[in-house]
Amino acid sequence: MNRKAYPEKTYKSDYKSLRLHPYKIMLFLVLLSISMLFFGMTMAYLYQRIEKGIEPVNLPFIFIINALILLGSSVTLNYAKKAYQEDDTEGYKRHLTFTLGLTLLFAVAQAYAWIWMRQNNLFPSTGPAVGYLYALAILHLTHIFAGLPFFVLFLRTAIVRMKEPMSVLLYFSDPEKKLKLRLLSVYWHYLDGLWWYLVLFFIINSLIF
Repeated sequence: MNRKAYPEKTYKSDYKSLRLHPYKIMLFLVLLSISMLFFGMTMAYLYQRIEKGIEPVNLPFIFIINALILLGSSVTLNYAKKAYQEDDTEGYKRHLTFTLGLTLLFAVAQAYAWIWMRQNNLFPSTGPAVGYLYALAILHLTHIFAGLPFFVLFLRTAIVRMKEPMSVLLYFSDPEKKLKLRLLSVYWHYLDGLWWYLVLFFIINSLIF
């Protein structure tokens, strides 16, 4: 379905009216609070390492694999955005589904990582460094699960509404859907970047300090 045959002026005008949409303000506040939480915890870990000389934790390799899985979900989400811009209905739904699948795969792989750690006698009580690793990983996964209902609802809406040419046209021309896709992308890319930050933080700590 090609919407280029229809006037673009109204669409752009409607979208400009959403620049200060409450959703954007809410997302900004959420990301700010998450950033402060994780930065504070990593700095507290770093302080204990320097002042108290606690031993670093060697990051399990599965954590790096999980970072690559999340990177893959960011790539497929970018493809979904590209498909949206090109009015590619099937590509849009397919890449949104891939993104959801990779996110769920990350959750499963993270559960396996914790099982592996327990099998290798790495418990939260083993030491402060391991405790921080557990706490930060669990907090990160919690924020992924917090965003999953919104992602599932967004995908369900796309699948339900993209069945007839007219409904497809209305979906692609809806400025609020475009806004929600952008905000959803920002949140998902942020969680991906946050996981890479944690992975690199623990790796650098174990190599330098």
